[in-house]
Amino acid sequence: MVEEALQQIEQTVGYRFSDKSLLERALTHSSAVDDRLLSNERLEFLGDAVLALVICQALFERFSDYLEGDLTKIKSKLVSRETCAQISAQLGLQKTLKVGKGMISNRALSGSLAAGVLETVIAAIYIDGGFDVARDFILRIFGSLLEQADAEQAQGNYKSLLQQYAQEQFNATPSYVLLDEKGPDHHKCFELGVVITDRHFPSAWGANKKEAEQKAAFNALVELGVLEDSAGEDDD
Repeated sequence: MVEEALQQIEQTVGYRFSDKSLLERALTHSSAVDDRLLSNERLEFLGDAVLALVICQALFERFSDYLEGDLTKIKSKLVSRETCAQISAQLGLQKTLKVGKGMISNRALSGSLAAGVLETVIAAIYIDGGFDVARDFILRIFGSLLEQADAEQAQGNYKSLLQQYAQEQFNATPSYVLLDEKGPDHHKCFELGVVITDRHFPSAWGANKKEAEQKAAFNALVELGVLEDSAGEDDD
């Protein structure tokens, strides 16, 4: 790959490589070489792990009141092949990928190729510049998607909304009280209520405590006038 092309890619990703051969390997598909060890396959393996770690850390810090399941859902969407392919296309990385003759006609059709080359470039940046540089690159290119995920989750996370509202309006934190439970051990349901500064709000039932808390938080938000009841009228 000519020096000019490599420099163009460096401008695109916002990082200048000390080892240009590392970037060149990151952009070499296995179909373009006789020895697969000379391709970007191993880099893709590493890049996938680095990407997952950075996104997991960002979500862990951003969504401090979300449980593992919520974080996993967001993470899975962000690091999916579809999302990585979209970002790769925006950066134009797929166009720079060196592939074998039989792959050229399928280049534009393969989301897997686009997603893979993003991961190989991440790995190359990580090896060449270190974790902090790779993290900065990932957070920059995934920044808008992280913000979008934040907004989407906040809209459906009534506990988070209620906590924010209660702290702003009452300088207090909501507490959740278990009022009742029924059913056999393998199929219990729970009734929980919300209390804010000694004010009790309508309780709600759920198949588990987390679900009941979300529904109870929704009921409190409705009574406080933050949300309209039509959004959750079928929850009880």
